[in-house]
Amino acid sequence: MADSRCSATRNPFTHTETPAVSVAIEDLSKSFGKLEVLKHVSFHVEPGEIFVLMGPSGSGKSVLLKHIVGLELPSGGRVTVDGRDAAAEETREQIRLALVFQAGALFNSMTVYDNLALYLREHRVADEAGIREKVMRALQILSLEAAAEKYPSELSGGMKKRVAIARALVMEPQLMLYDEPTSELDPVMAATISEIIATLKDQYHVTTIVVSHDRDLALNIADRVGILMGGQLVFLGTRDELRASADPRVVDFLNPKIDLANPRFKQLET
Repeated sequence: MADSRCSATRNPFTHTETPAVSVAIEDLSKSFGKLEVLKHVSFHVEPGEIFVLMGPSGSGKSVLLKHIVGLELPSGGRVTVDGRDAAAEETREQIRLALVFQAGALFNSMTVYDNLALYLREHRVADEAGIREKVMRALQILSLEAAAEKYPSELSGGMKKRVAIARALVMEPQLMLYDEPTSELDPVMAATISEIIATLKDQYHVTTIVVSHDRDLALNIADRVGILMGGQLVFLGTRDELRASADPRVVDFLNPKIDLANPRFKQLET
């Protein structure tokens, strides 16, 4: 996979180019009542790179993702997409953003084709002929043409993930967000999804943020990685720097040892 960052995002349907976008997290804090979920988190996502955000469950990853999408407002600090407030309505109008949900969030009553066509129909992007051309092109990119008339209940877990990515692609995004894209998949299919994420980035230069627990994904496709623990950013660097980190928190997160003499769940007892 190419590691270089790109200044322009290439539309997969028209092949036109638009400037690649950046994301800035600046001294971000978020509290729910007395519970501090994010504590002065800062990092930048460069245009056209794959940034993987890792961390244990409950570390604040999903809350941070919601700030980038504009679904949460900061208690302190700010989040910007290409210099614009992430939560502002005009930002969502000016920046095309697509989120691939952890569970896929496909409509079970619709075929794969209609799941992809829904956004295009709702926003009147094209007539039915134009919609069909775009949907079938997205399915072709993800090698899913044969699944067009199937329903989600007829698909494997890996195929549902691919359909969810294809659905995001029809939005012609400048920013792609993935929430745990390899969860509940076997190792081979997890590797396949990682390959898809990297290929889309390399071919279309779309800025990509991946929230994941998947060590193999981060160490193989990320340009840079951030690790959240307890709402704080404890690591920020390239995947080579991640491999070389001597921080015991990072080492234990990436390579946890099973200790039957002193099991972790016993340490959690109160």
